[in-house]
Amino acid sequence: MPPMPYVTPILMLVASNVFMTFAWYGHLKFGSKPLWIVVIVSWGIAFFEYCLAVPANRIGHQVYSTAQLKTMQEVITLIVFAVFSVMFLGEKLTLNHAVGFALIVTGAWFVFKGPL
Repeated sequence: MPPMPYVTPILMLVASNVFMTFAWYGHLKFGSKPLWIVVIVSWGIAFFEYCLAVPANRIGHQVYSTAQLKTMQEVITLIVFAVFSVMFLGEKLTLNHAVGFALIVTGAWFVFKGPL
């Protein structure tokens, strides 16, 4: 089987997570904006996330299990969020974050490892 079903969903999930992270957390930089505006703008951004995530899962399900797709999504979300929080929000990641993220990645390894 060509690499498209293996690689395309990963790339699409990365892009969808960028949109979703901005939809969920980007407004924190604009705390003075009315909440109703933030909700509408966030919903509009999230639309593009869905336009990428839904086909990514459809394509990915050709070669990955649903559990693998969800796990992949969570790890990608974590990576995108970590970069976003440092680069856009100016927050610092600590050793506690690194340990927590490592535990999540370890869990992902077990999902992809297969039956024990």
